[in-house]
Amino acid sequence: MEDPSVITSSSTTAPLIHRQRGQWWTSRLRLKNSLSSEISGAVGDLGTYIPIILALTLVSKLDLSTTLIFTALYNIATGLLFGVPMPVQPMKSIAAVAVAENPHLTVSQIAAAGLSTAAVLLFLGATGLMSFFYRYIPLPVVRGVQLSQGLSFAFSAIKYIRYEQDFATSKSGPSRSWFGLDGLVVALASVLFLVLSTGAGDTDSCPIEETDNNTELSQSRSRLKRLRIILSSTPTALLVFLFGLVICFVRDPWMFGDITLGPSKLRVLKITWEDWKVGFLRAAVPQIPLSILNSVIAVCKLSGDLFPDRERELSAASVSVSVGLMNFVGCWFGAMPVCHGAGGLAGQYRFGARTGLSVVFLGIGKLVLGLVFGNSFVRVLSQFPIGILGVLLLFAGIELAMASRDMNSKEESFIMLVCAAVSLTGSSAALGFGCGILLFLLVKLRSLDFGSLLINKAKSPAEEASVPL
Repeated sequence: MEDPSVITSSSTTAPLIHRQRGQWWTSRLRLKNSLSSEISGAVGDLGTYIPIILALTLVSKLDLSTTLIFTALYNIATGLLFGVPMPVQPMKSIAAVAVAENPHLTVSQIAAAGLSTAAVLLFLGATGLMSFFYRYIPLPVVRGVQLSQGLSFAFSAIKYIRYEQDFATSKSGPSRSWFGLDGLVVALASVLFLVLSTGAGDTDSCPIEETDNNTELSQSRSRLKRLRIILSSTPTALLVFLFGLVICFVRDPWMFGDITLGPSKLRVLKITWEDWKVGFLRAAVPQIPLSILNSVIAVCKLSGDLFPDRERELSAASVSVSVGLMNFVGCWFGAMPVCHGAGGLAGQYRFGARTGLSVVFLGIGKLVLGLVFGNSFVRVLSQFPIGILGVLLLFAGIELAMASRDMNSKEESFIMLVCAAVSLTGSSAALGFGCGILLFLLVKLRSLDFGSLLINKAKSPAEEASVPL
């Protein structure tokens, strides 16, 4: 007969292994919020995504279908691997140089800039240097970078709402009219809807206390509480985005005849030595410090703030390697250079995203659009109300800026605000970061007790020997 202990052991080992494997996936896909909130949070970063890809498509002839397909795959992969709503956003400095400076960068030069930036981040992540930087960079400096990025998003959002925008030239036009399908009334109504439904973004910020002293008052508060619960579970950002899509077709109902089904053909770019030189010097050089600070360090810090209950904090090395690998896969085919961004994470969290499932939904949506509509979808995006994009971007920027509210001492706030001011004034996160590090060192140097050090050094050997043990 077989030993019963052997039978028991063999019968329980396989289920344990199966359960551990299942836990790896379910822990990343387990809902921590309502399904509607996760779907709503998925569109929280589109306020930056859509304007940049639209500008690159119109000016630099970027292949929209290829970009949608590859960013969709990035969203799905990072959502499963990291387990948080890890955003996939355009590299903003590269996009700004490609669109705003003359001559405009070609697709091959944009790809060269993305690959150059990816190589640096992949090296820093693989060697562990990124983890070293993350560990020793002072928190007030990181908060200053986050504050400047958040306010920069908010300032751009206000411009989107107040003025007409020409993304092809990256310039603001005349003041936006009050009425119309892309008027101020539409944008302000969207703001009003989002504020009434989500408040300040914290569902527990205004608890309603029950009381038995007054029955009518108690019933009124109970109804108000139920209404807030209903509103908090409503996919508000998704509804606003879908409302914008409806306006697209109302503004240009003839676009249906211009839409062609199917994706564009993938092709490998030919990148010359001149493309590498121009792409690196003009676009990668300003992008590299921004990617290190905002796409890796700020993202990891913000993730720790937003998800303090996670068993393991996001690794700066893994996030850095993720940015490198994404671009080494997609840039060769003409996809837009991308990174992870603290602003996108803040925006997705603001509208309800709590797990990687949110960006998986976003990836599936992008994949469908890229495979079904291809490059013709740019016709739809060109009619999307810019004011509504500004509203989504405004809430994302404010959420990112509010991460800096944990600076408790005057010294920390001083360093953070100087870093943010320099970053905003000079339009360079790297410049603000450098000034913040220098200021931090000066403040710490000032706090050292040089008097006692000089006295100890000035003591003679005889005096030191006479000190009782």
